Amino acid sequence: MDPGVSSIGDRLRAAREAKKISLNDLASQTRIPIRHLKHIENEEWDALPAPTYTVGFARSYANAVGLNGNEIGAELRERIGAARPVYDAPQALYEPADPARVPPKSLAMVAAAIGLLLLVGYLVWRSMAVDGDDVDPAQIATAPAPQVAAPQQAQPAQPQASGPVVLSATDEIWLRVYEGEGGAKLFEGVMKAGDRYEVPATAQNPQIRTGRPQALRVTVGSTEIPPLGEPEQTIDDVSLKAADLVARVQGAPAQAAGAPAPAQGVTPPAQPQ
Repeated sequence: MDPGVSSIGDRLRAAREAKKISLNDLASQTRIPIRHLKHIENEEWDALPAPTYTVGFARSYANAVGLNGNEIGAELRERIGAARPVYDAPQALYEPADPARVPPKSLAMVAAAIGLLLLVGYLVWRSMAVDGDDVDPAQIATAPAPQVAAPQQAQPAQPQASGPVVLSATDEIWLRVYEGEGGAKLFEGVMKAGDRYEVPATAQNPQIRTGRPQALRVTVGSTEIPPLGEPEQTIDDVSLKAADLVARVQGAPAQAAGAPAPAQGVTPPAQPQ
């Protein structure tokens, strides 16, 4: 050691220059950034990372240029006040890394999570293989998913043949309501829009004749019945029994006879009572 050189930085620089080692070569050899090497030679300790890293950098620098790294490290530790390790074993095998080279915590956490998932997957597969008499992993991956029965849709409530039979005119209409098979006439006349007629509950076989079935709204209680015939087509002997009308809603054939007459819908004149 040159007795005229007393500072750590000067001694390290002198040793490097004596071996004709450039800062670039030294940075490649020690993996210490050039800026840190310059800070060490200039003894700009405040510009370096934590004391532990600083001591490690100086020790690696010293070993690379032929000086005693442990002595340089101990001297620098005393100078900058770094805490001494609890063990006295040589530290040559470990060199602190540049903090800029340390991967971010988020990357480390992602890698740890992936590793954990792989471990769990392996343990699950291993458990199934042991308990399932050498189950083929390919069969597990391609096993069909359990079929889930679709919920049954609620059936719509069937209309009930209860309540009064009411005829309501939506437009001017002539009609006749009578007991079938030559029975008595129950009603005959012209109804204006908004007029209504309720079939007597005592009627045994009430039927209807009209030339404008589209102008008549028929209900059984709260159930509305589809039109009794085609528009402007005369209908005759069509049953007005509650059960027969409700059967139209349910799609069943009407019980009473009464096909529409072939004649075109011409409003017949009112007949005297």
